[in-house]
Amino acid sequence: MKMKLREINGPWPDKIWFFRWSLVLLSLGFCAALGAGDWPQWGGAASRCGVSDAKNLPVAWSVGDFDRETGKWIKKDSQNIRWVAKLGSTTYGTPIVAGGRVFCATNNGGGWLKKYPPDLDLGCLLCFRQDTGGFLWQLSREKLAAGRAQDWPEQGICSAPLVEGGRAWIVTNRGEVVCIDVKSKPASSPPNNLRPVPGVEADAKAAGREKNGEAKIAWIFDMIKELGVVPHNMTSGSATSAGDLLFVNTGNGADEKHERVPAPNAPSFIALDKNTGKLVWADNSPGENILDGQWSSPAFAVLGGVPQVIFPGGDGWVYSFRAESPKSAGKAPAKPDLLWKFDCNPKDSLWNDNAASDRCNLIATPVIYRDKVYIAVGQDPEGGEGPGRLWCIDPAKRGDVSPELVFDKQGKPVAPRRNIACDASRGETTKPNPNSAAVWRYTGADADGDGKIDFKETMHRTLGMAAIEDDLLVIADITGLVHCLDARTGKLHWTHDLMSIVWGSPCIADGKIFIGNEDGDVVVFALSQEKKVLGTNPVGSPVYTTPVAAGNTLYIATKEQLIAVGN
Repeated sequence: MKMKLREINGPWPDKIWFFRWSLVLLSLGFCAALGAGDWPQWGGAASRCGVSDAKNLPVAWSVGDFDRETGKWIKKDSQNIRWVAKLGSTTYGTPIVAGGRVFCATNNGGGWLKKYPPDLDLGCLLCFRQDTGGFLWQLSREKLAAGRAQDWPEQGICSAPLVEGGRAWIVTNRGEVVCIDVKSKPASSPPNNLRPVPGVEADAKAAGREKNGEAKIAWIFDMIKELGVVPHNMTSGSATSAGDLLFVNTGNGADEKHERVPAPNAPSFIALDKNTGKLVWADNSPGENILDGQWSSPAFAVLGGVPQVIFPGGDGWVYSFRAESPKSAGKAPAKPDLLWKFDCNPKDSLWNDNAASDRCNLIATPVIYRDKVYIAVGQDPEGGEGPGRLWCIDPAKRGDVSPELVFDKQGKPVAPRRNIACDASRGETTKPNPNSAAVWRYTGADADGDGKIDFKETMHRTLGMAAIEDDLLVIADITGLVHCLDARTGKLHWTHDLMSIVWGSPCIADGKIFIGNEDGDVVVFALSQEKKVLGTNPVGSPVYTTPVAAGNTLYIATKEQLIAVGN
């Protein structure tokens, strides 16, 4: 489907509104490259574009070796490696770089704190010195008693923190939003939900364990306790902010058998006061239509003169809310102003929780670039490859801006349903939506002109988001295919098969594209309309995260190590 590119037209804000948001606009840069020294949140900025203005990044490096017994890095045979720090035994948290520190979420397999031995399963956020990789402190969170139904074993904390000034905010495996005072001296006592493990002797010479302690917690908002949220397998969305508002996907999900949603009235999307942790507003729009878990993250930008926070829903819809405190904010909780919503699935697609299902939820994060929103559909990796769709959406529209609408036999609109939106057996039909916000859709393209679309020309489901710079959009799907498109038109420039599953997203910096895969390779491409592979670099273990660039250094979290790469 190709549609004419539409420009956003909106009222020019008055002077009061303009001054109110001018600092926000400057900080976001509408997906402009970040400052060279920091990567303060998932996707780099609230627009989530995945672009840094870091320079002098290598295209080739060698990590060297690791001691098989201790896991300690052996530096002598390495090339272009600044330092390596031990993480846990499984890592899904992408590194965050801010204020001279590097933060990375993982599990407790690294055993950094003597009071918590490595075989104690915890969710952890580790903090290291940016210059040397020296350990500073650890946030430790106990696993939920519900087990794998809500907090899968050994997965640790899977989100990335947001770091601003002297504070960090992270969504934990326990369904909490935790605010950390990152500039205070680490606490010597454990957090409020943990006690030191009895019988563990202090060992000052234990490999990789240093004297620093626990993160200093400023406040905790428990979404399970306060909102009645029931996560599915894991809570893992990464927060973003605008002014004093902190935006969070709660992780409310389906039950373990994927048959129903235990808490359909619990919020899926919330805004907190980031200074106090007080709930400002909440919305449960996906309701009983959540397909699986809700593991995605929101994005924010001022679009057409309106501050918008974009939430991907577990029902396969994208929702945009006015990113402000509602006038009814004195009530608990307030209801946000819904601006628009967009169904990313075909109306006749079917959800049946297996690889044959062509109905998808949204795991990827939306990306905002040049006043457009980009989002790709996906599923739990256990669901297999499946058909994928990448959308470009015009956020100037209002209301239901899906490509199609559903009507029953009497011509009345049909409300959204969980398993199938348009059931032909009931006599239901679809019609094009005259209010559609679809700019373009990409499912694949006949790049070689042979009259058919083969595997390498097909868009599959994805877990990761796009990265966009100079109108070049790059995204990888779950099969390991990297796609490069024209962000304005959706035209395909090239694809490349990494021959291994990709969980993360690309990072664009220094005229290059960096992306890791499950085989443990980080592949470097030139940012170009023509495919140019600049290097393939083994890093020792699988990469389930996104490489990030800050300063003149590339930070890569593998399954077990945090690696700082630089010339």
